[in-house]
Amino acid sequence: MDIRLPYLGSELLGLRACRRAIIALGLSSAVIAPSFANGSEVDPKAVLKSMSDYLARQSTISARFNSSIEVITPELEKIQFDSSTTLQVKRPDKLRVERLGGYAAVEMIFDGTTLTIHDIDKKEYAQASAGGTIDALVDRMRHEFGIGAPGADLLLSDVYTALSEDVLAAKYIGQGVIDGVECEHLAFRNAETDWQLWVRTGPEPIPCKMVITSKSVTGAPQYTVEIRDWKPGEAIEAAAFEFKADGAGKKVEIKDLSALDEVPPAATEGAQQ
Repeated sequence: MDIRLPYLGSELLGLRACRRAIIALGLSSAVIAPSFANGSEVDPKAVLKSMSDYLARQSTISARFNSSIEVITPELEKIQFDSSTTLQVKRPDKLRVERLGGYAAVEMIFDGTTLTIHDIDKKEYAQASAGGTIDALVDRMRHEFGIGAPGADLLLSDVYTALSEDVLAAKYIGQGVIDGVECEHLAFRNAETDWQLWVRTGPEPIPCKMVITSKSVTGAPQYTVEIRDWKPGEAIEAAAFEFKADGAGKKVEIKDLSALDEVPPAATEGAQQ
Protein backbone atom coordinates (compact mmCIF):
# COMPACT_ATOMS: atom_id res chain seq x y z
CA MET A 1 0.00 0.00 0.00
CA ASP A 2 1.33 3.41 -0.84
CA ILE A 3 1.93 5.70 2.03
CA ARG A 4 2.06 8.80 -0.13
CA LEU A 5 -0.98 10.43 -1.60
CA PRO A 6 0.02 13.17 -3.90
CA TYR A 7 -3.33 13.78 -5.40
CA LEU A 8 -6.29 11.95 -4.35
CA GLY A 9 -5.46 12.08 -1.77
CA SER A 10 -2.66 11.65 -0.90
CA GLU A 11 -6.15 11.72 0.39
CA LEU A 12 -8.91 9.53 -0.35
CA LEU A 13 -8.52 7.64 -2.67
CA GLY A 14 -3.30 3.70 -3.79
CA LEU A 15 -4.60 1.61 -1.54
CA ARG A 16 -2.29 -0.52 -3.28
CA ALA A 17 -1.64 -1.78 0.06
CA CYS A 18 -5.12 -2.48 0.59
CA ARG A 19 -3.57 -4.33 -2.13
CA ARG A 20 -0.09 -3.56 -1.26
CA ALA A 21 -0.03 0.12 -1.29
CA ILE A 22 -1.89 2.34 1.09
CA ILE A 23 -0.53 2.42 4.59
CA ALA A 24 -3.09 -0.19 5.32
CA LEU A 25 -5.81 0.41 7.79
CA GLY A 26 -4.79 -0.55 11.18
CA LEU A 27 -5.75 -1.90 14.53
CA SER A 28 -3.11 -2.78 17.09
CA SER A 29 -3.54 -5.89 19.19
CA ALA A 30 -4.09 -3.63 22.16
CA VAL A 31 -7.13 -2.14 20.48
CA ILE A 32 -8.71 -5.33 19.19
CA ALA A 33 -10.27 -7.40 21.94
CA PRO A 34 -10.25 -11.21 21.64
CA SER A 35 -13.89 -11.14 20.55
CA PHE A 36 -16.74 -8.75 19.86
CA ALA A 37 -20.29 -9.09 21.08
CA ASN A 38 -21.89 -8.93 17.67
CA GLY A 39 -18.86 -9.61 15.51
CA SER A 40 -20.26 -12.97 14.36
CA GLU A 41 -23.50 -11.40 13.15
CA VAL A 42 -22.01 -9.32 10.35
CA ASP A 43 -19.63 -10.47 7.62
CA PRO A 44 -17.06 -7.64 7.14
CA LYS A 45 -16.29 -8.75 3.60
CA ALA A 46 -20.01 -8.65 2.76
CA VAL A 47 -20.15 -5.03 3.95
CA LEU A 48 -17.07 -4.24 1.87
CA LYS A 49 -18.65 -5.92 -1.17
CA SER A 50 -21.89 -3.97 -0.68
CA MET A 51 -19.92 -0.72 -0.61
CA SER A 52 -17.98 -1.74 -3.72
CA ASP A 53 -21.13 -2.64 -5.66
CA TYR A 54 -22.82 0.61 -4.68
CA LEU A 55 -19.85 2.75 -5.74
CA ALA A 56 -19.57 0.87 -9.05
CA ARG A 57 -23.16 1.81 -9.89
CA GLN A 58 -22.48 5.53 -9.55
CA SER A 59 -21.72 7.22 -12.87
CA THR A 60 -20.51 10.36 -11.09
CA ILE A 61 -19.06 11.04 -7.65
CA SER A 62 -18.03 14.22 -5.90
CA ALA A 63 -16.56 14.46 -2.42
CA ARG A 64 -14.48 16.47 0.01
CA PHE A 65 -12.13 14.86 2.49
CA ASN A 66 -9.47 15.65 5.03
CA SER A 67 -6.40 13.50 5.44
CA SER A 68 -3.55 13.15 7.92
CA ILE A 69 -0.25 11.38 7.34
CA GLU A 70 2.33 10.63 10.01
CA VAL A 71 6.10 10.53 9.73
CA ILE A 72 8.50 9.12 12.31
CA THR A 73 11.62 11.16 12.99
CA PRO A 74 15.02 9.58 13.73
CA GLU A 75 14.27 10.42 17.39
CA LEU A 76 11.06 8.30 17.09
CA GLU A 77 8.84 11.35 17.37
CA LYS A 78 5.56 11.21 15.43
CA ILE A 79 4.78 14.28 13.34
CA GLN A 80 1.41 14.61 11.59
CA PHE A 81 0.70 16.56 8.42
CA ASP A 82 -2.82 17.46 7.30
CA SER A 83 -4.40 18.42 3.99
CA SER A 84 -7.83 18.82 2.41
CA THR A 85 -8.98 17.52 -0.96
CA THR A 86 -11.91 17.90 -3.32
CA LEU A 87 -12.73 15.14 -5.80
CA GLN A 88 -14.87 14.87 -8.92
CA VAL A 89 -15.28 11.64 -10.90
CA LYS A 90 -17.23 10.84 -14.05
CA ARG A 91 -16.95 7.21 -15.05
CA PRO A 92 -15.29 5.68 -16.90
CA ASP A 93 -12.60 8.18 -17.81
CA LYS A 94 -12.89 11.61 -16.15
CA LEU A 95 -11.22 12.69 -12.92
CA ARG A 96 -10.34 15.91 -11.13
CA VAL A 97 -8.61 16.14 -7.76
CA GLU A 98 -7.51 19.28 -5.93
CA ARG A 99 -5.41 19.02 -2.79
CA LEU A 100 -4.58 21.90 -0.48
CA GLY A 101 -2.01 21.36 2.25
CA GLY A 102 0.28 23.50 4.32
CA TYR A 103 3.18 22.85 1.97
CA ALA A 104 1.71 22.44 -1.49
CA ALA A 105 -1.39 23.11 -3.57
CA VAL A 106 -1.80 20.58 -6.36
CA GLU A 107 -4.50 19.66 -8.85
CA MET A 108 -4.72 16.63 -11.11
CA ILE A 109 -7.04 16.50 -14.12
CA PHE A 110 -7.75 13.55 -16.39
CA ASP A 111 -10.03 14.22 -19.36
CA GLY A 112 -9.94 10.73 -20.84
CA THR A 113 -6.95 11.33 -23.10
CA THR A 114 -4.51 13.54 -21.16
CA LEU A 115 -3.31 13.56 -17.56
CA THR A 116 -2.37 17.00 -16.22
CA ILE A 117 -0.65 17.58 -12.89
CA HIS A 118 -0.50 21.22 -11.82
CA ASP A 119 1.65 22.58 -8.99
CA ILE A 120 -0.37 25.71 -8.28
CA ASP A 121 2.09 27.33 -5.86
CA LYS A 122 5.15 26.87 -8.06
CA LYS A 123 3.22 27.65 -11.23
CA GLU A 124 4.39 24.52 -13.02
CA TYR A 125 2.44 21.81 -14.76
CA ALA A 126 3.14 18.54 -16.55
CA GLN A 127 1.09 16.52 -19.00
CA ALA A 128 1.14 12.98 -20.34
CA SER A 129 -0.92 11.09 -22.86
CA ALA A 130 -3.10 8.75 -20.81
CA GLY A 131 -6.05 7.49 -22.77
CA GLY A 132 -8.27 4.87 -21.17
CA THR A 133 -10.23 4.37 -17.99
CA ILE A 134 -9.66 5.64 -14.46
CA ASP A 135 -8.58 2.10 -13.54
CA ALA A 136 -5.86 2.20 -16.19
CA LEU A 137 -4.81 5.69 -15.11
CA VAL A 138 -4.34 4.67 -11.45
CA ASP A 139 -2.27 1.67 -12.52
CA ARG A 140 -0.10 3.78 -14.81
CA MET A 141 0.43 6.44 -12.16
CA ARG A 142 1.77 3.83 -9.78
CA HIS A 143 3.91 1.76 -12.12
CA GLU A 144 5.07 4.19 -14.80
CA PHE A 145 5.06 7.58 -13.09
CA GLY A 146 5.90 6.30 -9.60
CA ILE A 147 3.03 8.23 -8.05
CA GLY A 148 1.50 6.53 -5.04
CA ALA A 149 -2.13 7.26 -4.28
CA PRO A 150 -3.49 5.60 -1.16
CA GLY A 151 -7.23 5.71 -1.32
CA ALA A 152 -7.28 5.72 -5.10
CA ASP A 153 -8.56 2.15 -5.04
CA LEU A 154 -11.89 3.58 -3.85
CA LEU A 155 -12.29 5.05 -7.33
CA LEU A 156 -11.79 1.81 -9.21
CA SER A 157 -14.55 -0.08 -10.96
CA ASP A 158 -14.09 -3.05 -8.60
CA VAL A 159 -13.16 -1.73 -5.18
CA TYR A 160 -13.79 -5.06 -3.48
CA THR A 161 -11.16 -6.94 -5.49
CA ALA A 162 -8.64 -4.13 -5.09
CA LEU A 163 -8.97 -3.97 -1.32
CA SER A 164 -9.49 -7.63 -0.47
CA GLU A 165 -6.76 -9.11 -2.67
CA ASP A 166 -4.13 -9.48 0.05
CA VAL A 167 -6.35 -9.57 3.13
CA LEU A 168 -5.24 -12.16 5.70
CA ALA A 169 -7.95 -11.52 8.30
CA ALA A 170 -11.16 -9.50 8.53
CA LYS A 171 -13.21 -8.45 11.57
CA TYR A 172 -16.50 -6.70 12.15
CA ILE A 173 -15.85 -4.37 15.10
CA GLY A 174 -19.34 -2.94 15.53
CA GLN A 175 -21.04 0.36 14.82
CA GLY A 176 -19.54 3.81 15.08
CA VAL A 177 -20.50 7.38 14.27
CA ILE A 178 -18.42 9.48 11.88
CA ASP A 179 -19.37 13.16 11.55
CA GLY A 180 -22.86 12.34 12.84
CA VAL A 181 -23.35 9.41 10.45
CA GLU A 182 -23.89 5.85 11.73
CA CYS A 183 -21.36 3.45 10.20
CA GLU A 184 -20.31 -0.18 10.20
CA HIS A 185 -16.76 -0.40 11.58
CA LEU A 186 -14.57 -2.97 9.83
CA ALA A 187 -10.95 -4.05 10.40
CA PHE A 188 -8.67 -5.91 8.00
CA ARG A 189 -5.12 -7.22 8.21
CA ASN A 190 -2.55 -7.54 5.43
CA ALA A 191 1.02 -8.80 5.71
CA GLU A 192 2.58 -5.35 6.15
CA THR A 193 -0.39 -3.17 6.97
CA ASP A 194 -3.60 -3.13 8.96
CA TRP A 195 -6.57 -1.05 7.93
CA GLN A 196 -9.90 0.06 9.28
CA LEU A 197 -12.90 1.19 7.28
CA TRP A 198 -16.13 2.86 8.40
CA VAL A 199 -19.04 2.33 5.95
CA ARG A 200 -22.34 4.20 6.21
CA THR A 201 -25.28 2.03 7.22
CA GLY A 202 -28.48 1.96 5.17
CA PRO A 203 -29.16 2.11 1.41
CA GLU A 204 -26.08 4.23 0.58
CA PRO A 205 -23.05 2.27 1.90
CA ILE A 206 -20.40 4.87 1.18
CA PRO A 207 -16.98 5.03 2.88
CA CYS A 208 -16.84 7.63 5.66
CA LYS A 209 -13.41 7.06 7.17
CA MET A 210 -10.30 4.99 6.60
CA VAL A 211 -7.26 4.47 8.81
CA ILE A 212 -4.19 2.71 7.45
CA THR A 213 -1.33 1.60 9.72
CA SER A 214 2.11 0.49 8.57
CA LYS A 215 3.27 -2.51 10.62
CA SER A 216 6.66 -2.71 8.94
CA VAL A 217 7.85 0.72 10.12
CA THR A 218 8.99 1.47 13.68
CA GLY A 219 6.33 3.49 15.44
CA ALA A 220 3.53 2.22 13.18
CA PRO A 221 2.74 5.50 11.38
CA GLN A 222 -0.81 5.95 10.15
CA TYR A 223 -2.61 7.50 7.23
CA THR A 224 -6.13 8.70 8.03
CA VAL A 225 -8.80 10.06 5.71
CA GLU A 226 -12.24 11.33 6.70
CA ILE A 227 -14.64 11.79 3.81
CA ARG A 228 -17.13 14.65 3.84
CA ASP A 229 -19.90 15.60 1.43
CA TRP A 230 -19.70 12.35 -0.55
CA LYS A 231 -22.29 12.91 -3.29
CA PRO A 232 -22.78 9.97 -5.66
CA GLY A 233 -24.79 10.68 -8.79
CA GLU A 234 -24.36 14.46 -8.64
CA ALA A 235 -24.27 16.26 -12.00
CA ILE A 236 -20.78 17.49 -12.90
CA GLU A 237 -20.14 20.01 -15.67
CA ALA A 238 -17.82 18.95 -18.51
CA ALA A 239 -15.68 22.02 -17.82
CA ALA A 240 -14.57 20.46 -14.54
CA PHE A 241 -12.30 18.13 -16.50
CA GLU A 242 -10.77 20.78 -18.74
CA PHE A 243 -7.31 22.21 -18.01
CA LYS A 244 -6.56 25.78 -19.05
CA ALA A 245 -2.84 26.32 -19.53
CA ASP A 246 -3.19 30.11 -19.61
CA GLY A 247 -1.84 31.40 -16.31
CA ALA A 248 -0.86 27.92 -15.13
CA GLY A 249 2.84 28.68 -15.47
CA LYS A 250 5.72 26.73 -16.97
CA LYS A 251 5.27 23.31 -18.57
CA VAL A 252 7.74 20.70 -17.29
CA GLU A 253 8.16 16.93 -17.22
CA ILE A 254 6.28 14.94 -14.59
CA LYS A 255 9.59 13.81 -13.08
CA ASP A 256 10.53 17.45 -12.53
CA LEU A 257 7.51 18.28 -10.38
CA SER A 258 8.88 18.39 -6.85
CA ALA A 259 6.12 19.48 -4.47
CA LEU A 260 3.47 16.83 -4.90
CA ASP A 261 3.64 15.04 -1.57
CA GLU A 262 1.63 15.78 1.56
CA VAL A 263 4.70 16.53 3.63
CA PRO A 264 7.53 19.03 3.10
CA PRO A 265 10.76 17.49 1.71
CA ALA A 266 12.68 18.43 4.85
CA ALA A 267 10.31 16.39 6.98
CA THR A 268 11.15 13.18 5.17
CA GLU A 269 14.92 13.49 5.45
CA GLY A 270 15.84 10.62 7.70
CA ALA A 271 12.21 10.11 8.66
CA GLN A 272 9.98 7.15 7.94
CA GLN A 273 6.42 7.15 6.63
